[in-house]
Amino acid sequence: MTKKGSTRIRRVNPSLHSILFFLFLILSNIAAGTEETTLQPLEFNRDIRPILAENCFYCHGPDPNKREADLRLDQRQSALDAGAIDPSESLILERIRSDDSELLMPPPDSNRHLSPSEKKTLSRWIQEGAHYQTHWSFVTPIQNDSPAVKNPSLKNWPLNPIDAFILAELEKNGLVPSPEADKETLIRRLYVDLIGLPPSPKEVDEFLANQSPGAYEKLVDQLLASQHYGERMALAWLDAARFADSNGFQQDGDTWQWIWRDWVIDALNRDMPFDRFSIEQLAGDLLPDATQQQHIATAFNRNHLLNGEGGAIAEEQRFNNLFDRVDTTSTTWLGLTMACAQCHDHKYDPLTQADYYRLLHVFNQVPETGRPGRQSSRIRVAAPFLEVVTADQKEELARLKQNMRQLEKEAKPIIDVAYEAWKSGLFSDGQAADGKDLPRSLTPLLRKPKDTQSDAEKKRIDNGLRKFFDSKVRQSITKTVSIVTEYEKAKQAHDAFSGDAIPRIMVMSDNNPRETRVLDRGDYLSPLGDTLAFAPPANLPPLPETLPENRLGLAKWLFLPEHPLTARVQVNRMWQHFFETGLVKTTEDMGVQSEYPRHLALLDWLAIEFQKKDWSQKSMHKLLVMSATYRQTSKINADHLTKDPENRLHGRASRFRMPAMVLRDWALACSGLLNQDIGGPPVFPYQPDQIWESLAITKERDFTYPQSAGTDLYRRSIYTFWRRTVAPANMFDSANRRTCTVRLNQTCTPLHALTTLNDPTWVEAACSLAERCIASRKTLDEQIVLAFRTVVGRVPTSTERAMLADMYAHQHSHTTLESALALLGKATRSTAKFQDPMTVATLANVCLAILNLDEALTRE
Repeated sequence: MTKKGSTRIRRVNPSLHSILFFLFLILSNIAAGTEETTLQPLEFNRDIRPILAENCFYCHGPDPNKREADLRLDQRQSALDAGAIDPSESLILERIRSDDSELLMPPPDSNRHLSPSEKKTLSRWIQEGAHYQTHWSFVTPIQNDSPAVKNPSLKNWPLNPIDAFILAELEKNGLVPSPEADKETLIRRLYVDLIGLPPSPKEVDEFLANQSPGAYEKLVDQLLASQHYGERMALAWLDAARFADSNGFQQDGDTWQWIWRDWVIDALNRDMPFDRFSIEQLAGDLLPDATQQQHIATAFNRNHLLNGEGGAIAEEQRFNNLFDRVDTTSTTWLGLTMACAQCHDHKYDPLTQADYYRLLHVFNQVPETGRPGRQSSRIRVAAPFLEVVTADQKEELARLKQNMRQLEKEAKPIIDVAYEAWKSGLFSDGQAADGKDLPRSLTPLLRKPKDTQSDAEKKRIDNGLRKFFDSKVRQSITKTVSIVTEYEKAKQAHDAFSGDAIPRIMVMSDNNPRETRVLDRGDYLSPLGDTLAFAPPANLPPLPETLPENRLGLAKWLFLPEHPLTARVQVNRMWQHFFETGLVKTTEDMGVQSEYPRHLALLDWLAIEFQKKDWSQKSMHKLLVMSATYRQTSKINADHLTKDPENRLHGRASRFRMPAMVLRDWALACSGLLNQDIGGPPVFPYQPDQIWESLAITKERDFTYPQSAGTDLYRRSIYTFWRRTVAPANMFDSANRRTCTVRLNQTCTPLHALTTLNDPTWVEAACSLAERCIASRKTLDEQIVLAFRTVVGRVPTSTERAMLADMYAHQHSHTTLESALALLGKATRSTAKFQDPMTVATLANVCLAILNLDEALTRE
């Protein structure tokens, strides 16, 4: 905690310091005597580490390059040796109380500031002996028994061990849980969280009518078994895997990575144990007798950006891909910000730069160049890739190839003769051509006397001329030769089918062993020191000798029983999914800079339970939604608002806007338009006109948006084509899919309302919902009730019905035949069967309003 640039720690007058400190101890002990019965014992991880990490570790932490005055405060012995935490004359206390800006810590220009309460806490900690603890997330979790509660007879509490942990914390803070939500809210909440689709009015009625004690659990099991469960749960995993359907950058070539997306959905639906789910994605190709599906799983670490721009340096881009894999893997499974150690030792976590490059080594064996290949003007994928060809595609490709080769036998001699004639013309005067209009790379060689050209140069000239002839000259010479023209067409048909229709998914491989060294400041041109082999970070469990030093060893190491992070990280994200905020809020970072969890005992209990349940995600999801904690109402009372405004104690259910992808699916499902097919190539639903026009800066490919037709317009959002350079315009607050994202930031802007009111998907959904209601109900009141129930999941109150009826009357009075036809004309489905389009259009506007109700957009 010295001022930057200091070389020694300055002290105030020792005698004066001793007197002041002695008085401080007396006064502190007097104060402590009066507070002894109310102060809870200090805990380093909970009370002290957050203060030091925020205010001191940047200059006095793990990173030796930034360490000032050779003072290290993240290690107790180092701090003691420097006199920083000596109770008799603590340098920390001296500096944080100083009135001298040259001595004050943190320095005034650091933009850090200790509050009076933080100074008091540090003082008390030093008086009590300045005890340290290993950071909680680096200690193997243990599963303690659920805590005793004061009021075990509370109605419906606890229902499972989760509730005991939550109730104990609520009682400590003088709070009681909220009542259970009504059944209409519960069924809708389960549908949102488990499958991302609305329950039909019939399904709601059946649940309400079922008064058996097991009705709720039966519904949970039904949803967990739904084929749509995998689609809903895959959304967060695709964000973590930075999955997209294109490479990014200027060319933004399309890929076939959707095959991996389908693998994820299928694996989640089958409840593949999370350890197997992870091992196959990290190292499926290294498993004994690896199947095609296990190779496909490894596409997880080939979902990164690929830069094919002309000025991009291939090796630099290859290292960018390696950095991305380290960041994505460490964030997804370890919950650590290892990217901070790419250029130097981590400033907060016990992670060295060598740790970073030892992990990078397992990804540095891929036979890749760093640049995508060119399969067609549209498709750009990089080796290694796996061709996933159907029997029909094999047959068609064979037919096209056979036809091309048959024609080639007749056309090739003619083409060769044309080439020789053209080439001889270049040397018609006995001298080499001047290279005009020829490739620039050949010009110096062509100007050299023929007898001075080496064999290699002659070969290079011939290859270059032939390539130039085939691409620039041949067609003008042979265009009147029918057999050559037929061959050209056959070759184009073969190349187009092979490049555009044969799926090639990019996967992992270790077929190109390389050496790995630390890079100076992360610069790929500046390797330092000895070669490195894979090893886990030194502060985590070592790699057992029985595991290989490769990706498979890494994958299996993550699931060692003593591993402190993997299970914690995953259950924390499960909690985030069902309760909006993780038990550790920073789900992307469970290192030193993370918050101290209010429910650490519960987090550890869940982590061990996950392992006991053989890493079954469905079992854990069921455990969470079966708890009384999950079933509470989200309505807030004054006591909860005062004592727990952010709901970190979970005395009520969380209430939050559904993700944009779920909102779109919800609207389509309510309207009856949703195409519920599972898997397959991406589709191109409604987007703004010319949404990709900004990419069309060359004639290399056509970037016209290829809008889908028919039912493909209404596929679930997970199947929407995701272009990295221009993401779908109606997927607000989504991950950018360029980097690993495990926690989304929710915003609230007018753009969201403009989307859900004006986007063609919502307008068409409203029109279709209106048609359904008119077709199945006779009176306006019945139609309004059905629309409301379909979207919101409950019967509207009499006041709400009256308001919606008034809206209908107002809309009808302002609707003309022309405006009605204009609105209905935005929908591709025909409304001609209805005699009165004004009625349909008016009710469609009411349905659109219902789709935009706060309650309709919110997971209650």
